[in-house]
Amino acid sequence: MGTARDTGQERAAAAVQFSKPLAAQPTTIPGLTLFDLPVHGDNRGWFKENWQRQKMTELGLPDFGPVQNNISFNASRGTTRGIHAEPWDKYISVATGSVFGAWVDLRQGSTFGRVFTAVINPSTAIFVPRGVGNAFQSLEDNTTYTYLVNDHWSAEAQAQYTFLNLADSTAAIDWPIPLDQAELSDKDRAHPPLAEVVPMAPATTLVLGATGQLGRELVRQLADRPGVEFLGRDRFDLADPAAVGRIEWRRVGTVVNAAAFTAVDEAETEDGGRAAWAANAEGVARLAQACAQHQVTLIHVSTDYVFDGTKDGAYTESDPLRPVNAYGTSKAAGDLAVGVVPRHYLLRTSWVIGDGKNFVRTMQQLAERGIAPSVVSDQIGRLTFTQDLAEAIIHLRNGNAPYGTYNLTNSGEPGSWAEVARCVYTHTDRPARDVTEVSTEEYFAGKSVARRPLNSVLNLTKIEASGFTPRDQWEALEEYLAAP
Repeated sequence: MGTARDTGQERAAAAVQFSKPLAAQPTTIPGLTLFDLPVHGDNRGWFKENWQRQKMTELGLPDFGPVQNNISFNASRGTTRGIHAEPWDKYISVATGSVFGAWVDLRQGSTFGRVFTAVINPSTAIFVPRGVGNAFQSLEDNTTYTYLVNDHWSAEAQAQYTFLNLADSTAAIDWPIPLDQAELSDKDRAHPPLAEVVPMAPATTLVLGATGQLGRELVRQLADRPGVEFLGRDRFDLADPAAVGRIEWRRVGTVVNAAAFTAVDEAETEDGGRAAWAANAEGVARLAQACAQHQVTLIHVSTDYVFDGTKDGAYTESDPLRPVNAYGTSKAAGDLAVGVVPRHYLLRTSWVIGDGKNFVRTMQQLAERGIAPSVVSDQIGRLTFTQDLAEAIIHLRNGNAPYGTYNLTNSGEPGSWAEVARCVYTHTDRPARDVTEVSTEEYFAGKSVARRPLNSVLNLTKIEASGFTPRDQWEALEEYLAAP
């Protein structure tokens, strides 16, 4: 359990550097980011923008949503505090004086125990992610140390702190003022050595809707990863107004919402319409409010049914919402609610195929039984295999893609439901001619059903630009059919 270090002593110890450009510098600890701040001085003193959200997020700082500003005044040179790792993020700077800062990664993972040090003065700041131990030693009398945090202190939160002894021999921090000559609290002197520290667990990822097609695929891909919890409807029902209040939000970092009311035709009935609205609109709104309040990243799965299907060409993420049925209306309302969450990824899909009951499995069963079906040929789109959808969710969760809305289906040439059915029949050694093409109007004539969009093709340029390219739908369909 070795350490890596950067003493930072070469950084102009206590001198304020005037008029240098705003810049971000990665450190040896993942997520720990040092900032050079422009300071403008004249005969009256100096001025700086200590925290500027837009400029700093453009440099790669997470939009961490500070809710509290704390100030630590240190009267004497040599005042030393830490090492504390809290269950929230911190943005640290100095208003007057200077400090020697020391940070130790106390999170679970391969970088546990890694050390980084640097001098912080008014022209420097540092972003400290959750779980990274923080300590400092004042280098001047009357040093004012200030920091923004994205959660409020409470006794409950303090119980989740992780501590490390300032004098730990493994970290071996080279304090400018020896600790036996420094001002320390008795509590800080009593913290454990690194060998006895229990690493801080990662913030939990909650997967809602874990028993559905997408949920089961997420379980398959994420079950062996630490910090992931899967909730089926028995443990989290979107339609239940009390469900959100039963979550211990302080420990949650990400929510993947794969839950929804998806019975499109049932949503046209009075009872079904209420159920769809309760889950897809009201339930998602409550979830979005909680995620926004607690600085949680929300990954929400939506649908092409928020569009009317009349566009000539593929739908982009910025096209206006125009649902044509009750299910689509409820999902569109949920999309609007998700849009207010600062950290959100909204994935619009179409024609989802995974483990469970779906169109492809139905066609496969009909083919095996020798039944010749009539299938609509004027609804055009692409299949979305849950394997690709889950991989895209993981890609967004772990990557640096900007927050926002992304279309996600499989790639390749769009086709109709009838073309998909013919591929299934061919694979099952049945003649493609067994599938008879009909129009949507003919197929649903005399039936009480929801209107369907005829064009469900979604433009994939944005998700592909983020570094993720889904498989060709026709190749993925063959792999899906060939799987045992």
